[in-house]
Amino acid sequence: MSTISHHRHPVTPGADDRIDLLLIDDEPADVFLVERMLDDSGLAVAMTVADSLEAARRLRTRRTQCIVVDLSAAETDRLEVLREVLDMSGRAAVIVLTSLKDAHLGIQAVAAGAADYLVKQEVDGPLLARAIRYAIERKRAEETERRLVEARILGRENARLERGLLPVPLIDDASLRHHARYRPGRRRALLGGDFYDTVQTEGGAVHLMIGDVSGHGPDEAALGVQLRMAWRTLVLAGHSGEQLLGTLDTVLGHERRSEEIFTTLCMVTIAPSRRTARMHLAGHPAPLLFREDDDGKPKVSALPGYAHGPALGLVPGAEWPTTEIDLGESWGLMLYTDGLIEGRVGEGAARLGTEGLVDLAAGARGRGATGRALIDTLVTEVEDLNGDALTDDLAVLLLTRTATPC
Repeated sequence: MSTISHHRHPVTPGADDRIDLLLIDDEPADVFLVERMLDDSGLAVAMTVADSLEAARRLRTRRTQCIVVDLSAAETDRLEVLREVLDMSGRAAVIVLTSLKDAHLGIQAVAAGAADYLVKQEVDGPLLARAIRYAIERKRAEETERRLVEARILGRENARLERGLLPVPLIDDASLRHHARYRPGRRRALLGGDFYDTVQTEGGAVHLMIGDVSGHGPDEAALGVQLRMAWRTLVLAGHSGEQLLGTLDTVLGHERRSEEIFTTLCMVTIAPSRRTARMHLAGHPAPLLFREDDDGKPKVSALPGYAHGPALGLVPGAEWPTTEIDLGESWGLMLYTDGLIEGRVGEGAARLGTEGLVDLAAGARGRGATGRALIDTLVTEVEDLNGDALTDDLAVLLLTRTATPC
């Protein structure tokens, strides 16, 4: 069997329900029989004919929905031939259509993975058409179930990995509440290049940090984890401020895969009194501060960003000045990455920016949103303004003092 022949069964032009069928049969009379049965059934089919398994391998495409194979002429083990067809079938359903009245072979064929075993002498057009439709639908159902199972398994694995890769805040202060949201921009990714952490040290100070590695690949995600772990280690060892940033800058220089990669970072140290804080910005957006005005109404503002240094990895020997912050008695601090503010406000409009985020946050607080609900509300509203889901990595960290929870 060496000749390859192509045949297209007539279909209604433009029919959306057309079935792409591959028939493996080397007998012209049997091919004509199948054509006639399909004509009688009225099933819209585009049929390609291969006179050998080798030809079928070349003719099967991603559009092939069903493969009909005749095992009558197989000179070797017929089940082995069927297994070869099943191996090359991809997502297509496989039906055996043969002149062999062998009930035992039929049972074995279905057990091996064939959707049906039909005997030519016992089949008419409507029965063949129904078998083809049912086989395709069963294959689709099996594929859907397989994907659901894979998604469930992947979801469980992701949850376990995230528990190990995302930080657990180290806070021992009942007056503080910690909320965070993290979402990688890459589809099906566990982590992006954004990272954050919160640590309370022995003297009572609470250290917050959020950062963003340039780029969106797995290498950037791994680098973000390395920097977060290095930051936590340094903080627990007693380092802080500009010295800590200088050490992180050195770590970044050793660990990055390219000299073009840099990292923006915001770091805040809250004093044990909880009334003041020190902030360092390394090319990163300034946090939002939530407080109440003299009338007890929510007030939202961005912390001053004028005292900042360059992103890590850009300038050798850089300096990062300190900004002193007066928090007051009741407050909330929200650190975030630029994925939250780079969405656009309407089609073709300017980006949201920090000022736009302040307005959204003030509105959400005015409506009573607090804690994780506040973060979720902001993310939803930013996406609504953008007209689509945010594609960049996103991390948000909210720490509040519970005198007036935020």
